[in-house]
Amino acid sequence: MNILFVMYDQLRFDYLSCAGHPHLHTPNFDRVAGMGVRFSNAYVQSPICGGSRMCFYTGRYAASHGAQWNNFPLRVGEQTLGDHLRKIGMSCHLIGKTHMKVDAEGMARLGLSADSVIGVRQSECGFDPWVRDDGLWAQGPDGFYDEKRSPYNEYLKSQGYDGENPWADYANAGIKDDQIASGWMFDHSNLPANIREEDSETPWLTREAIRFVDKTKGPWCMHLSYIKPHWPYIVPEPYASMYEAGQVPAPIRSEDEKRDTHPVYEGFMNGLVGQAFSKDDVRAKVIPAYMGLIKQCDDQLGLLLDHLETTGQLSDTMIVLTSDHGDYLGDHWLGEKNLFHDPSVKIPMIVYDPRAKADATRGTVCDALVESIDVAATFIEAAGGEVPDHIIEGRSLLPWLHGESPEWRDYVISEYDFSAQPVGAKLGLAPRDCRLFMVFDGRYKLMHCAAPDLRPMLFDLATDPDELNDLARGMDHSDTILRLTQYLHEWGLRMSQRVTKSESDIIGMRGGSLRRGILPFMVDGSEVDAELTVKYRGPVRQNHLQTDSEIE
Repeated sequence: MNILFVMYDQLRFDYLSCAGHPHLHTPNFDRVAGMGVRFSNAYVQSPICGGSRMCFYTGRYAASHGAQWNNFPLRVGEQTLGDHLRKIGMSCHLIGKTHMKVDAEGMARLGLSADSVIGVRQSECGFDPWVRDDGLWAQGPDGFYDEKRSPYNEYLKSQGYDGENPWADYANAGIKDDQIASGWMFDHSNLPANIREEDSETPWLTREAIRFVDKTKGPWCMHLSYIKPHWPYIVPEPYASMYEAGQVPAPIRSEDEKRDTHPVYEGFMNGLVGQAFSKDDVRAKVIPAYMGLIKQCDDQLGLLLDHLETTGQLSDTMIVLTSDHGDYLGDHWLGEKNLFHDPSVKIPMIVYDPRAKADATRGTVCDALVESIDVAATFIEAAGGEVPDHIIEGRSLLPWLHGESPEWRDYVISEYDFSAQPVGAKLGLAPRDCRLFMVFDGRYKLMHCAAPDLRPMLFDLATDPDELNDLARGMDHSDTILRLTQYLHEWGLRMSQRVTKSESDIIGMRGGSLRRGILPFMVDGSEVDAELTVKYRGPVRQNHLQTDSEIE
């Protein structure tokens, strides 16, 4: 069996028709949901691209692998999905984005060459790259944001798009008064991108995926990691004209959220993106473009599914559709991601297992509490391996896919390190205190800050599903806060760093030193079986205590 692991960047959980969106019809996402299981309570372990993706790829929490924000390097030696799958005979390839930052210092310290096979895998988050493109080819006075060569830019040049950076000039820009109308400005989101639709990012990556399928022998895992619908929010025709302001859902927010607001939350509210998305005219331009980008993703997914079916591979390919985080889009007076309201931290998770064992669950919805780190465990078990649970902290979803009701977690965890954000500096916090934690038990959601003087936030999603009423502003819910804090304490005590010895390794070690002659703390030897002391008993062969005169 092969594995198709598809990730969309910044795709909200509720912007699919199978999840109930009133205007956005996504028949191909729905098609996979009909073939498999849609997990309705899936959460990322960090609501930021880099941190979240490293959790997906390692199967470990952000606090365990340490790469908690964009451009925080994943340390050399951290095992990833590719490492685990290759051990059991499955190759693992990348098409698209990882947001991986290489631990260059660690590689230099260990003498790893970036040109070697191991060096490439360390640089590419354990994947063998088919094509790596992180998508943001921004350029300013100090040069490019991403200093690597852009394969997508090279493709555009081969298609006749001119300039040093056609990504910025065409793929992410429209035309206004004969001038480049950059997609970086929300005012331009309602303009069609100045590019042929087939040359935009999403179709380009789909063609690369199809080319991979046609040229690669299995068993393989292909991580197809789309750049969209992440900003800049601009899309080519016909998608630019598909949706209009009247189809934009009303923002989920309340004036009451601005009362006695948590200082970190207030800081993000007052930031540049929060202020922008608080404006109705910004939402009216951005969200139709965001919907168009998603619709394009759905159409391209259909092309890929059809190709797998036509070539006879759909019946032996596991498919996972998911996202690295959501997008506030003005909900809660915020844009982007950053905090732990559902629009940010909850993700789509649709899994299709082609094997007969999954027949009973096809087309169903599972409301179990799922974490993004469960994907790695699922793939390892699906590929025939045993999940190394001293390394992988997620749990395989196969029991749910196969109609079982396993013992499951009582809560999910997410973390966010905002030390690189202006909010921390404005609050006068040390970087080590700029850490947020979410604990969600399926009803109550606690947001806890490491800074000792900042209170928590608490929401009851049973009575307040839109998360508008922060219950922690009063003290009536101290018992619930204490219970969830105890969950956080329990999670903090998990075994997370003993990655070189498994439980079975340790069990096998017990008594091993005795059988190799290490026999400390005995009085006369009768404390152990006689066979353990046989090497230490018997007649003396040479007496070196005798003097020469005694020998004579």
